[in-house]
Amino acid sequence: MLDNGLQVRVVEMHTAPLVSVWCWYRVGSKDERPGLTGVSHWVEHMNFKGTTGIPPDDFKQFIDRFGGFWNGYTWIDQTTYMATATKDALDEMLFMEAERMDRCLYDAEATESERSVIVSELQGGENDPDHLLDIEVTATAFKAHPYRHPTIGWIGDLQTMTRDDLHGFYRRYYTPANATLVIVGDVEADQALRQVERRFGGITAGPEPSRVRTTEPDQTGERRLEIVREGATGYVKVAYHAPAATDPDFAPMLVLDAALTGAKGLNLWSSFSGPTPQRRARLYRALVDGGRAAAVSGSFVATAEPYLFMVSATAGEGVPLDELRDSALAALDSARDDGVSDVEVERAKRQLRARIVLENNSITNIGHQIGFFETVAGAHLLAQLPGRIAEVSSEDVARVAARYLATNNRTVGWFRPA
Repeated sequence: MLDNGLQVRVVEMHTAPLVSVWCWYRVGSKDERPGLTGVSHWVEHMNFKGTTGIPPDDFKQFIDRFGGFWNGYTWIDQTTYMATATKDALDEMLFMEAERMDRCLYDAEATESERSVIVSELQGGENDPDHLLDIEVTATAFKAHPYRHPTIGWIGDLQTMTRDDLHGFYRRYYTPANATLVIVGDVEADQALRQVERRFGGITAGPEPSRVRTTEPDQTGERRLEIVREGATGYVKVAYHAPAATDPDFAPMLVLDAALTGAKGLNLWSSFSGPTPQRRARLYRALVDGGRAAAVSGSFVATAEPYLFMVSATAGEGVPLDELRDSALAALDSARDDGVSDVEVERAKRQLRARIVLENNSITNIGHQIGFFETVAGAHLLAQLPGRIAEVSSEDVARVAARYLATNNRTVGWFRPA
């Protein structure tokens, strides 16, 4: 850790002359209040629009000239920026992140231009029925906690937020003491730390940023919603309040999700973008093999506070939406009441172990995992999870299924094409 509070993690990997740099900030949509929803995501966009030392037109080409790639994203608990390039680009990458942390411009004209971009992005997402249903189910499942807000924000807030709102938010949360810098690749740790000190050491630590602190009250009954809009396909989503990453129930819930919908792994950056081994998963067999759904999936990820386990199903051609919904609920209720078999649990654990290995297949993915878990629970949890998963028993899975798949803990939503 630097004197200004910046956490630094360096992992030497000398398999190729490459280095990946991730800069993580402990700020996301859970830190937003009504009136400022979407500000974290908008700030992320603005932080690619030039700094005191990097002109706007040069910013996105800064890493390209080294043959590398860059990106960033905002979610509920964190915002991150990354670049992977040849190792001779390390100092340039550190310079870019130090500039981004302390010297972004927030030009008024660029702010207004980006408002149009983000509003168009929101409207495009709402034109996707599956995405729209996901937003509405999440907002219905949460009454008080800011996890209910979509990361992109609500349209009314995006239309009224000002440049000063954005810049003030940037100044509150983009401080060394609220950040973790991760470097993975063909570097010497001592030399890399000296470079970090040179680039970041002069940035003021800043005050501890304020946090929105709200505990979601226990749900007292099932919630349902229906969206009827123009569309060609029906969708069903079932969401249950689920444990945070630090909860002892987190590992058993990972195994339950893998048994029901197939193992996704633990990497939000890469694990949800590829195919899932699910042909023998409980809900795939019940809904897809059963002819009611064209596709089924599950979502359960590591979060700083209790979030959701969500099951999604796409209606098969000609299948009544009510039939798909009732079949999905029946399969979930069966897992709640009867648990899952020893065979299903062992298969789920094997698949999870394999996915965890596969998602560490590059310096980019390794850098992501270290920083992601640091922002939600501390990097030590990432190292502990394989052992915790190995210890999960059928009884553990049955216990969490009975606890979290309860009827009064779920929100059911469906999109019915008009």
